Amino acid sequence: MTRGVARLAGRLVLPQGVVAGWLEFSETIVGLTADPGVSGPIILPGFIDTHLHGGGGGDTMDGAGGVRALARFHLSHGTTTLYPTTMTNPWDAILAALDGVREVQAAADPTLPDIPGVHLEGPFISPQRLGAQPPHTLEPTPAQVDALLACDVIRLVTLAPEMPGVGEAARRFAEAGVRVSVGHTRADAETVATFAQSVREAGGTLGFTHLYNAMGGMAGREPGVVGAALADRDAYSELILDLHHVYPASFLAATHAKPDTLHLITDSVRANGLGDGETELGGQRVFVKDGAATLTDGTIAGSTLTLDRALRNALALGVDLAQASRMLSATPAQYMGLGDRGELSRGKRADIVVLNDDLQVQTVYVAGRKVSGD
Repeated sequence: MTRGVARLAGRLVLPQGVVAGWLEFSETIVGLTADPGVSGPIILPGFIDTHLHGGGGGDTMDGAGGVRALARFHLSHGTTTLYPTTMTNPWDAILAALDGVREVQAAADPTLPDIPGVHLEGPFISPQRLGAQPPHTLEPTPAQVDALLACDVIRLVTLAPEMPGVGEAARRFAEAGVRVSVGHTRADAETVATFAQSVREAGGTLGFTHLYNAMGGMAGREPGVVGAALADRDAYSELILDLHHVYPASFLAATHAKPDTLHLITDSVRANGLGDGETELGGQRVFVKDGAATLTDGTIAGSTLTLDRALRNALALGVDLAQASRMLSATPAQYMGLGDRGELSRGKRADIVVLNDDLQVQTVYVAGRKVSGD
């Protein structure tokens, strides 16, 4: 049943900038009216997270219950579209996790964020660049790729280009419309460039997984994966702006190199929102202290970031509100081919986040339905 038209007044964060005025919406946005006399909260498009493992005590690898828990937690922080992300686990555990996401999708719970699909992070990554991934890497076979595509839930996959069999797997994923992201890799810049060309020739869209992390460094004569990512203006790049994973100057360098293709993610773990203490990630012990999650050896293990805090961090580093909003909404929507959302424009889905003057989430709407807040 079509709902009536609702109205919000405040500072509208539009593609062209921030404008005082009115927003009218039902399931989609039906009206935008500038009104300099209007005051009120900050109104943005809903946030889109393409990479998160957990939150609120739930994890993608738990199955449907874990996905619902993480989705509810991140929804309260303004995330209206998300891609639950797997870990490098035994094969059967990965397939079970995909089934769990499909179960949540089939239920179509209107009180949850939209879940278009899964980000498959591993197992087709380098065992020498695991980061916090468990040691269950695989070299992909055609049969494995067939099994994954048959699940019809994967929309984004992280791959290490140098791994045997990954080139053919990437082409198969690209032809199926799955976004292909370079990550957890020891490849050099030339290997990445060749890989990127192959993905694009197959009709694919290229990305980089958590820029700067699990991909080595950059030097003048050895640009590596980081250099390849920054040099490729058309390739999208995730970035974890929790101020633990990436130094502020590195974030600012990426914003200048990739003004239209850099987007923010959380890489959140199940302990997010539960405070400091011991938790787990992919069957490994993880410790959270002062908001930083690490394995027992000190390796950073995901984050306790939420996208509203990523927004506040970006603003504190000098990014303006319209640009920060693009990195949280419009750019990931473009990356994932979600043409129906990502900005406050007529005809787009009414996925809306309302912030107070302290940039804290007040209210969240998904497709025009109030799902969180006052």
